[in-house]
Amino acid sequence: MNNKQQAISGGKWMSLSTALSTLLQFVQVAVLARLLEASVFGIVSVSTLLIAFFSIFANLGFSNSIIYKQEEDQQVLSTIYLLNLALGLVVGILVFFSWPLVVAYYKEPRLEPVIKLSSLYFIIVYVGQIYLFLLQKELQFKQVATIDMAGTIIGCGTTIGLAYMGFAELALIFGQLAQQTIKSVLQLVYGGRLFTPTLTFDLNLIKDHLRFGLYNVGDGIVGFIQANSDNILVGGMLGVKQLGYYTLASQLAVFPISKLSPIVLQVAYPILARLKGDTDELKKSYLSILDLLTYVNLPLLAGLFITADSVVPLFYGPGWEPTIQLIRIFVFVSIFTFLSNPLFTLAFSKGKPKLLFFLNVITLFIKVPLVYVLAQYWGVVGIALAFMLATLANLVMNFRIVHTLIGPFLGEFAQSIAKPILFCLLMVGAIVLYKSYADSISVVHTIVQIVLGGLIYIGLTLRYKFPLAELKTLGKAA
Repeated sequence: MNNKQQAISGGKWMSLSTALSTLLQFVQVAVLARLLEASVFGIVSVSTLLIAFFSIFANLGFSNSIIYKQEEDQQVLSTIYLLNLALGLVVGILVFFSWPLVVAYYKEPRLEPVIKLSSLYFIIVYVGQIYLFLLQKELQFKQVATIDMAGTIIGCGTTIGLAYMGFAELALIFGQLAQQTIKSVLQLVYGGRLFTPTLTFDLNLIKDHLRFGLYNVGDGIVGFIQANSDNILVGGMLGVKQLGYYTLASQLAVFPISKLSPIVLQVAYPILARLKGDTDELKKSYLSILDLLTYVNLPLLAGLFITADSVVPLFYGPGWEPTIQLIRIFVFVSIFTFLSNPLFTLAFSKGKPKLLFFLNVITLFIKVPLVYVLAQYWGVVGIALAFMLATLANLVMNFRIVHTLIGPFLGEFAQSIAKPILFCLLMVGAIVLYKSYADSISVVHTIVQIVLGGLIYIGLTLRYKFPLAELKTLGKAA
């Protein structure tokens, strides 16, 4: 298959995996929101932050360097594998013994068992992770999608089952561990034919990977603080209950985009890595990625913005009304974020990950003061607003970096984004009109709003952007 066919085939499998993951995540949250109080979600959010932070050091960005360099040397891969295992063990121990500091900062004793259990994640994840990188390098997205789907199903089932049994916050932790265990086992099964580790351990063999990874670690640290400073400060300043509201709002508005965008980016990066010397092709590919992300993500976010007051009471149940305003702010965070995401593939394809590091440093210096100041005036809503403004600033700088990498592109981008914006405005207008005649909140009215908006947007897109005949041709090519 050529690059286009590989991209279509990979996108198909990753779309299936992401659709299942997103659906089960919504089901899980809807069930747990009726079983657990807001503070439980805040507690688990702290654990998730801790795992994300320490993962930066344990990974060292080897996933990107292996794909960028198209690494196949078995001795190099063995050294990376053993180093990852050692780092995972060290990081797991550090996480385990970090619980007193975490409990003291958040003033929440329930965090102790959560943090201790979370430390097992690092022992599990790095057993199979290098095989995942190799599958991605070889564009084996069917296997990657199968691994993700199996892990998601097991994790969701474990979490909901234990929540019904009264495990509270521990249900989510055990669910995460079950999910990662299945994924690690399957990564070994599917990727075993690509790599058989030996006892080779020579850091001299991986100097280039380590240099590549240093920028990843630096960018990861700054990026983590930049992206999560709001969550950290919400919990520390306002408590885990407010963090629970903040987390649930983010999951509804940001989670789908965080799952949908990587479908395109995960498929695109290994292919773009092969085009790193052709700037014209990179520019075309970058604009195509932006175009696709816009058509997929924008209507979902516009629809969520206008239907949030109907969706939240029905989806989460009573008591979650404080999330409605937060969700509408996070909609704009998601828009700015998905427009920024393609720079990742571009920077790594060009072998310039340091650009991401500097971008995150500047964004961090913008975001932290905003978060602190606006929190004093408007509490958790102020923190969300600060996140939105910082994300907008990041997007502006992001586009400037893209200009330096591939040349002028904003004119072409503006032409391509005009249609989906118009389609979304027509969709939102129709939903507003319907809500003015049916102002009560019910399952039927909410479904009608969603279906009405979906039909309008899809109909306009099929008529003016992607004709059915073209979609059928692409389907046959896959």
